[in-house]
Amino acid sequence: MTPPAPLVVGPLTRTDIVRYQGASGDFNPIHHDEPFATASGLPAPIAVGMLPAGMLATWATDWLGAANIRRFRVRFANPVFPGDTLTCSGRMVASTVDSAEVELEAVTQDGTVAVRAWATFALPAAPVTPVDRGLGVVIGDQTTTPSPRSTSEEEGEGEGE
Repeated sequence: MTPPAPLVVGPLTRTDIVRYQGASGDFNPIHHDEPFATASGLPAPIAVGMLPAGMLATWATDWLGAANIRRFRVRFANPVFPGDTLTCSGRMVASTVDSAEVELEAVTQDGTVAVRAWATFALPAAPVTPVDRGLGVVIGDQTTTPSPRSTSEEEGEGEGE
């Protein structure tokens, strides 16, 4: 099975990092507090490692199906900072009639590996249809994102006001 095109996300903003930090429940100040991060020897706060790991998992499950994942493990190789753009990709390294082993990487814009991952998938009987997550499409350094419609527009409220 040929892998899909890489998933390109970014540049990541501090807001992206803090929002993920809040959703994950990881409130370590190294992820949001500039003085704390610099006192720790970093140039800036760093992303929670599971943010790029989750992006890798998204790319892989969009390829081979979320229902088919059997094992997923990661190794955090280098920190991810605000302003970084991540490219998530991978390849199938082994397969049997009913399963596949894949190796994945999330790399920054300068080629630094941020996260490595290894996954086992049950192979789907039919090709997996890509998921449109409504996150927009990254083209170079421009991201296009669908604009949400308000509830009042959907229900026809507010007309004639």
